[in-house]
Amino acid sequence: MERSKYLLTIILSVVILQSVQANYKSDIYSAYIDGDMGKWKNIIDKMNQHQPKTVDFLLELINYQYGYIGWSLGNQKKKEAENYLKLADENLKILEKANYNLSVVNSYKSAFLGFHIGLSKYKAPILGPRSIECAKSSISQDDKNPFGYIQYGNCQYYMPSLFGGSKQEALINFKKAEQLMQLNGYPLKNDWNYLSLLILIAQSYTTLKNYKLAKVYYDKALKAEPRFSWVKNEIYPELLKMIKE
Repeated sequence: MERSKYLLTIILSVVILQSVQANYKSDIYSAYIDGDMGKWKNIIDKMNQHQPKTVDFLLELINYQYGYIGWSLGNQKKKEAENYLKLADENLKILEKANYNLSVVNSYKSAFLGFHIGLSKYKAPILGPRSIECAKSSISQDDKNPFGYIQYGNCQYYMPSLFGGSKQEALINFKKAEQLMQLNGYPLKNDWNYLSLLILIAQSYTTLKNYKLAKVYYDKALKAEPRFSWVKNEIYPELLKMIKE
């Protein structure tokens, strides 16, 4: 009888945790399409206080921290980015120590090293090659992990061509990540990572002045999520102006 109660408690705990995680994913998605980064910040702060954290929960939190840090850097909120990067680095170390899903861990290591470069450009000669190696390790550990290709693409996109960077190579890797998401059962619906990847591809085409294909990917993003305010109200209209000029 006691054993049955113990098993029931474990099952209920798992169900409750899964429900909580589902709500976090839904709330993050809503924040992303509405451009409500205050809501996003509140979610990751709440998650960071949650105890205990399973490895799956921690990986989900790291993904949301990753998105918030990237947004903070893009909006010149360097102190904010620095504070959350410190938390994300510590969380990632826990997963690495647990030997958990090392391909994904290395993809985030690559991204976080890139964020450190964004905070201190002078670190690029040291951290840049390390970021590339982490992305390559992620791909070699699991060549079906889209995040490895996304981070290798980011390395190529932001690295100066003088040092081997290539916008075209970045685009190839972003599209490989898209293909993997579509073919391998990745949950595309209501997932901010998928929409973000479509934008990366569209922006890469824009940088390469292939506005026609950039429009194809913005259209794809709006078809997946018609309420996507950033695309609908800002970057898509900007592209249409470029096409008319």
